Amino acid sequence: MLRIYSLMLALTFGLTGCASWFENDLPPPHVSLVKVEVVRAKLLEQKFKLYFRVDNRDDADLTVRGLIYKVTLGDFVLTEGESNEWLTVPPRGHAFFKVSVRTNLWPQIRDVVQMLKKPRRPVPYRLEGELKTGLFIGYDVQVAHNGEIIPGDFIPEQHR
Repeated sequence: MLRIYSLMLALTFGLTGCASWFENDLPPPHVSLVKVEVVRAKLLEQKFKLYFRVDNRDDADLTVRGLIYKVTLGDFVLTEGESNEWLTVPPRGHAFFKVSVRTNLWPQIRDVVQMLKKPRRPVPYRLEGELKTGLFIGYDVQVAHNGEIIPGDFIPEQHR
């Protein structure tokens, strides 16, 4: 009986160190929105492609299993959702993935028109969510990034 207790005690103390196996001092991957492409714009429905960049700051491959996102342009929510696209980001490298979204900006049409009046003026955006990473053991990374996009960069030349 003493052997069983000794074995259980040894396993308990031995396994407490396992948590440190998964700790990492490297900064987490970085995600940013690099492009918003208008696919189709109708009065009550707009289709966009969002292009995200994932920067891997680690010395090993990073497996991405998807992204839960919320993108705010200026003061209004452009879109929110979830992408289940898988990709592998090389060590100390980056990779891109795109997400197709549908939205209805009719309630924010005044804000959109104001944004497009000066297409060279940067528009602040906020990206929030979770990057789902890991192959066997899932590790979700919180995403919170502020940036700017310039609407004129996404309007074809003939419409400027």
